[in-house]
Amino acid sequence: MSLDGRIAVVTGAARGLGRAIALRLAQDGAAVSVWDLQREGAEETAALIRANSGRAIACVANAASAAQIAAAAARTREALGPVTILVNNAALSPFAAFETITEDIWDGLMAINLKGPFLCTRALIPDMLAAGWGRIINISSSSAQTGSARQVHYAASKAGVIGFTKALAMEYATRGITVNCVPPGFVNTEGLREAPVDVAAFAQLTPMKRPGRPENIAAAVAFLASDDADYVTGHTLSVNGGRYLN
Repeated sequence: MSLDGRIAVVTGAARGLGRAIALRLAQDGAAVSVWDLQREGAEETAALIRANSGRAIACVANAASAAQIAAAAARTREALGPVTILVNNAALSPFAAFETITEDIWDGLMAINLKGPFLCTRALIPDMLAAGWGRIINISSSSAQTGSARQVHYAASKAGVIGFTKALAMEYATRGITVNCVPPGFVNTEGLREAPVDVAAFAQLTPMKRPGRPENIAAAVAFLASDDADYVTGHTLSVNGGRYLN
């Protein structure tokens, strides 16, 4: 699946799923702009791509800030060219009992997890329209499909991402742009290891009885970004080892 000549933006790519996705898109030939709040991690991801003869830059940007997104988009266009692949991956995934979720906590999470994909897409879709070709891949979560105790705000935001995906796909289906969604389930990332979850015990409750790898998610994203997926849009491609069957 060649992505030669394509320019991709991956948000939240300083580590974990975002880094794996950025590395895979670069491996398939895309030039990648690595967006994240964490400068050091973003620079490291970009350096890993360049070390393997790829093209990459790092941009520090808050996915909830239209001004920072506009600046990152301008820098990306200047350094790499117009963007035709966008992976909306940046997200917060905290655990909190429902009674402890304040309005400020709710709003802060929604700003990153749901407003963020809207702002990033709004900033970059003009490039795709001009090219007559585009791929938008939104990273949701299996928690939006199954529910997740002590993650009401997170599950609600990620369910919103699925709805955002479907509606956007319908709007741009005749204009060369596909919009799809990947909801990972129980993937062995730094975020999972930092969460208040017994990874080994929870793995035994899943059909495959093991966590996924970030590369599993990256492979699904790479397919949806490719020309091979030009007749796939509005789709939710669950990569979760059977945690949720659809």
